[in-house]
Amino acid sequence: MPALMIQGAGSNVGKSMLVAGLCRAARMRGLKVAPFKPQNMSNNAAVTADGGEIGRAQALQARAAGLEPMVDMNPVLLKPETDVGAQVVVHGRRIATVKAREYAAMKPQLMSPVLESFRRLEAAQDLIIVEGAGSPAEVNLRSGDIANMGFARAADVPVLLVGDIDRGGVIAQIVGTQAVLDPADAEMVGGFLINKFRGDPRLFDDGYRLIEERTGWRGYGVLPWFASASRLPAEDALDLGRARTDGPYRVVCLVFSRIANFDDLDPLAAEPGVSVTMLRAGEALPGDADLVILPGSKSTRGDLAFMRAQGWDVDLEAHRRRGGAVLGICGGFQMLGRRIDDPEGIEGPAGSSTGLGLLNIETVMGGDKTLTRVSARHVGTGAIFDGYEIHIGRSRGDDCARPFAHVAGQPEGATSADGRVMGSYLHGMFSADEFRRAFLEGLGAQSSGLDYRAGLEATLDDLAAHLRSHLDLDGIFKLAR
Repeated sequence: MPALMIQGAGSNVGKSMLVAGLCRAARMRGLKVAPFKPQNMSNNAAVTADGGEIGRAQALQARAAGLEPMVDMNPVLLKPETDVGAQVVVHGRRIATVKAREYAAMKPQLMSPVLESFRRLEAAQDLIIVEGAGSPAEVNLRSGDIANMGFARAADVPVLLVGDIDRGGVIAQIVGTQAVLDPADAEMVGGFLINKFRGDPRLFDDGYRLIEERTGWRGYGVLPWFASASRLPAEDALDLGRARTDGPYRVVCLVFSRIANFDDLDPLAAEPGVSVTMLRAGEALPGDADLVILPGSKSTRGDLAFMRAQGWDVDLEAHRRRGGAVLGICGGFQMLGRRIDDPEGIEGPAGSSTGLGLLNIETVMGGDKTLTRVSARHVGTGAIFDGYEIHIGRSRGDDCARPFAHVAGQPEGATSADGRVMGSYLHGMFSADEFRRAFLEGLGAQSSGLDYRAGLEATLDDLAAHLRSHLDLDGIFKLAR
């Protein structure tokens, strides 16, 4: 079946959003379409219907295509744990934790599972929209490549190259990419488009023609800035917004160095009555915070040390004394306890760390990784919500006798005696409108009656319409082979 690969002239040029928009646009044309990313690097992961994990961006793209997320949509996922090492997930399951040099040696062995997944998707769909990773201009990484031109040539998939005009130098981005590519790789490129233009696109007519003349590649359009992009889940922690300040109830989320599954906060940020501040390194916890959220982390003990280095542990104690509420999710839940033991060095050097002591629990890292979708009932409000677990480690202690929720009749999470400190392993809880409303009202905040999932669907429809208005979609889909 036909396929088309979206590659970037640089990182963060908007590939993930474009693939989502193309999937929705193809679906609106009546095509059976699926997203595919051979290799992703992200700590923002989703649990699939077949019991594995993939990048969160591919889960959003699957939604745009009207499909359940599947491990074949992202066969290789790298989850950074340190500056030089990452967990390697293949077909949805962790197979190793390696350093960068070790992964370079491993990559050639991963082309086979990548192509297996691609062929399975291809057999079931009319069209596959493939997303590259980083940029093919990183020719120093070309040997053993499975993410960009290595995959494109192995699977014979034509490439549409995307430049980001918002960061400047877009002519050099695209012309320079052609200049450094191997000629056989350059032949895979069927054209280019310009993304994130602000203002009148006609002002770039001369630059657009210059790129076509210098490269010989056909242009497929200039796409203006999509203002609603912030309503879609971000994949990269660098894309996290600074703050929303229009709501009276103030939520502060600590941005850890290895923050994971941070899209948990998106539904809260969409609430008109709530302001969400993403607190960065070097910033103090605001004294007027109502709720502080400790999010997921890919390196719980490492981020616990990072948190203390910012002085956030002291700030959190003060927040607690003022009567503020605290919620820890997954790794954040583990940090709230008295102790974290990692005897096997699963998330870094083996050892133990003293926790924040706000919950009477202890956590031991070990055992199989938990990857499951769940339906839960919140103890405090009785509201039911769907969520997912994606973690290593088990937490036990007296405060678990006051669970956050029940899953299949079993207690989950923990709550302090006064109910102001809560912890749970469940991600995605705030996407459930009933639970989000009840939870906020229980803390004294007003909820708006927002239908979060309907808003997400409407934004994807708007994105597809945006692409139709400004790009040659007929030509783009004809480019696929």
